[in-house]
Amino acid sequence: MSPLLPAVPRDGHDPYAALRHPKFSRYIVCLFALTLGIQIQGTVVGWQMYDLTKDPLALGLIGLAEALPALSTALYAGHVADQRDRRTISLIALGVLVCCSVALWVLAGPAPLGLDALTIDRVTAIYGVIIVSGVARAFLQPARQALSAELVPRALFKNAITWRSGTWQLASVAGPALGGLLYAVGGTLLAFAVDAVLMLIAVVVLLSINHRSPVREGSGEGVWESVAGGVRFVVREPVILGALTLDLFSVLFGGAVALLPIFAAEILSVGPIGLGVLRAAPAAGAVAMSLVLARHHDFERTGHTLLWAVAGFGACMIGFGLSTTFWLSVALLFVAGLCDMISVVIRSTLLQARTPEGMLGRVSSVNQLFIGSSNEIGMFESGVTARWFGTAPSVVIGGCATLVVVGSVAWFVPVLRRLGRLHPDERVGV
Repeated sequence: MSPLLPAVPRDGHDPYAALRHPKFSRYIVCLFALTLGIQIQGTVVGWQMYDLTKDPLALGLIGLAEALPALSTALYAGHVADQRDRRTISLIALGVLVCCSVALWVLAGPAPLGLDALTIDRVTAIYGVIIVSGVARAFLQPARQALSAELVPRALFKNAITWRSGTWQLASVAGPALGGLLYAVGGTLLAFAVDAVLMLIAVVVLLSINHRSPVREGSGEGVWESVAGGVRFVVREPVILGALTLDLFSVLFGGAVALLPIFAAEILSVGPIGLGVLRAAPAAGAVAMSLVLARHHDFERTGHTLLWAVAGFGACMIGFGLSTTFWLSVALLFVAGLCDMISVVIRSTLLQARTPEGMLGRVSSVNQLFIGSSNEIGMFESGVTARWFGTAPSVVIGGCATLVVVGSVAWFVPVLRRLGRLHPDERVGV
């Protein structure tokens, strides 16, 4: 037990229960370093690309460059995560991400050894690195999510997910702000150097976790039969499918993050440091909510809570698109983060509580296909609509579409709307 953690409360509800498991606490440190590096990279790449091209579509293409390889490999990555040691897969993927960070650092400076050919089309080269990064993250996501479920007892899933999501969001608060500061102080070279160091730290910490995934007996299925099995499981579980569909379209239509460089540069006039604050605001709200959820027992009306949380997210996006005041925009993004955190915890708990252990990788990959890639495709959609309708109107339209999605899911998936308290023993097949 870590001496840094408070004693277990007398009422028996321990908000730090998952962190008392050393392997999981190290996993959290690894996740923090990884996410901090990714957020620094995302902030700086976005500002760098807009500075190079002055084209909002270029920002959308960043998302597309990462989403397409992720979409094409996500389901197979889930199959691999269910067949191989999940820690080993995560280490290999992290190693590739370290190489990508180093490549971006090289591309940020002058061509080494006088090789001017490296600077002929710097934008294309950056997109190439993003594509490789997308493949690595496609394999990393299902492996690390399934790994986290192996490090704590099933009864602690909700608590572990809250800390996992809160850690991700905390790094998402610090990362963009730190990225903006590093860019302002030392430019892209300093920012990408720090990014590479953080990725390397994540590798070292994960290496220190002495764990191997449980041996899973082969079912005799081929690769595509295995992949199809994960998809069929999600399709046949209306509560999981409804939750994933809800988040898919709300993230797809409600994502304004890709356009934040334009808001910072042209609408709010706050520069790269202001961009860091804007990118950090949703994560700051999510961290605040994670601290509340860590001390909160299960929701009595989980379905209603999920629907209202996503609706609140959409409403905040509408307000953000209409705002021309920096601190009002920050406040709206903060509240959007509060709402999004509730949605993330409910959806993640549903996945881990209702999915057999041997299918966690494949189901996590379906989740990645629905949610993870929708972030990147949402970036592309935002870039396209911004070019067609203008930056602010595109965000307002996306927020309105999110509210339509919430109403549609509430109507067509009544079992989700009526979902009550979640229990750790709900796992299908257990």
